[in-house]
Amino acid sequence: MTYWDPIPTVRACVEGEPLPGLAEWVPAYGDAWSRWPDTWQERNWRNVPGPFYGATTDTCWVGRDVAPDHILYDDDCGQEFVYRQPRTPEETHRVMAAAWQDPMGGFQCDGDALWTPELVRDWWRDRGRVREWAVALDQSWSVSERAGEREAAGGARAYAAYIEDGLAEYLRGYVFWLTEARPAAPDETLPSL
Repeated sequence: MTYWDPIPTVRACVEGEPLPGLAEWVPAYGDAWSRWPDTWQERNWRNVPGPFYGATTDTCWVGRDVAPDHILYDDDCGQEFVYRQPRTPEETHRVMAAAWQDPMGGFQCDGDALWTPELVRDWWRDRGRVREWAVALDQSWSVSERAGEREAAGGARAYAAYIEDGLAEYLRGYVFWLTEARPAAPDETLPSL
């Protein structure tokens, strides 16, 4: 699968209503994202490269309620971050719903303007650190007495599995997107990481 751009869906959401079933999470989409001036510099190092990322989020642990296939919590202070970028309009709505639940306004969707092919490759080279963290988190939280930690352990397992299978292809497509400002055609060769 080639890279899919969620930003047109974001723009459409700002003008319209959330998908059915998500209205309880996002009564009406707005156009405000992070209120923090240094969101990019404060982003969580665990965020997967892409347009969405979490930085100075709250610690209420509500993102996985609406976007469990995309949002995870760190074990430093419980802040939220994006471990899988959306690949469909519905997934985009879910990530946006998670972002709008954050009273700190610590999510942003301007990653395309800030990630460079070199930064993506740097992140990929350091993926072992992220995978090691996810595996350790799963081992710790899967046996926790807290139900929320046990549930989030599933996200840590999914993240580690994604690093092993699927993330490299996504990132190669994303590097192409950043370089060419369009998705790769099926017959085009994706850049290396």
